[in-house]
Amino acid sequence: MQHRIVVLGAGYAGALAAGHLAGRLRPEDVSVTLVDAEPDFVERIRLHEVAAGRPLRPRPYQEMFAGTGVDLRTARVTGVDVDRRSVTVDTADGTEELGYDTLVYALGSGWDDQGVPGVAEHAHQIADRAGALRLRDRLARAEAGLPVVVVGAGLSGLECAAEIAEARPDLRVALATRGGLGHWLSDKGRRHLRQVFDRLGVTVHEHTDVTGVEADRVLTADGTSIAAAVTVWATGFAVHPIAKATPLEVADTGQIVVDRTMRSVSHPEVYAVGDAAWAPGPGDKPLRMSCASGLPTAWQAAEAIAARLTGATPPKVPLRYVQQCVSLGRTDGLIQFVTADDRAVPAVLTGRLAAGYKELICKSAAWAVTHPRMLRRRRRPAVRELRHRAEPTGSSAL
Repeated sequence: MQHRIVVLGAGYAGALAAGHLAGRLRPEDVSVTLVDAEPDFVERIRLHEVAAGRPLRPRPYQEMFAGTGVDLRTARVTGVDVDRRSVTVDTADGTEELGYDTLVYALGSGWDDQGVPGVAEHAHQIADRAGALRLRDRLARAEAGLPVVVVGAGLSGLECAAEIAEARPDLRVALATRGGLGHWLSDKGRRHLRQVFDRLGVTVHEHTDVTGVEADRVLTADGTSIAAAVTVWATGFAVHPIAKATPLEVADTGQIVVDRTMRSVSHPEVYAVGDAAWAPGPGDKPLRMSCASGLPTAWQAAEAIAARLTGATPPKVPLRYVQQCVSLGRTDGLIQFVTADDRAVPAVLTGRLAAGYKELICKSAAWAVTHPRMLRRRRRPAVRELRHRAEPTGSSAL
């Protein structure tokens, strides 16, 4: 009897976890099913490039996972029953139920309108491919001189504003942020960011709280407005709501609370990775939502699952940060080096060198996810696990 592993979501974290598990375990002993609503992998960290008009290379899952033994299901997840250990999905042929012995929850996150009036009706987003393509089409129709406002100055907002300004210098691009521009960066990092935005002609509205979005403007807390024929909402992400509707222990954000092996602290047959996980990092600070967190958590979960199924000790490799990589158009960038718990240090890379560094990081992340066949060190699961004897809910994790 096979041990059934179901992975929900095939973004960076979910796809890497599924490929890693298929490479670690024997297909006659363990089945790995990967569920995603899309037929191909999307490089989410490049969606600001897509919005500015650059093409995104197609990476079909069928080609990625050919010969790995991973069972692909193109379906939308609609429910998780952790008591019955089953997942409900909607496919082209109707509703289906998938049973599991181990679940890897990697449904990730989407854009967050934060309940601000008018955002859902009038703003664009780059949290997913559909949103990036809609923004690309809108910008393609934009006449010279039209104002574009990016709201939010986190990594996504900075990259989006710079990319649009470089690709469309004929537009009036602005950035609105509640804090100071790049307030979390080192002094050198902030100076470079400001120099690049000045060079690109991006107007920065600092300490500006956007309280509403209309068809032709954004409204601010001080009662003023900023002209915006196109508004891009990039203030952060919200996780998929399904986990919060289950008995799984979740944080206030809706993320599943996990231990250092990415195992749910309330349901040991469930693992969460990527943006879906409230995972402890250095100093017990939760890891931030990012590709930099997603890939290591996926590796950690897959290694822990494989170890437990084969009677080995799960590794607990400390997860830490090294840098924050920001692309600022195609020929400039900023690499801010950080402490293990993600605080900026004085050292940075800037300019073309940083742009090349960032491109290498993006390509490396995509390569790791899209080449699951490179991993072949399969081990035979322990007999006791193949009998699907579940640990009692709430038992301590190994």
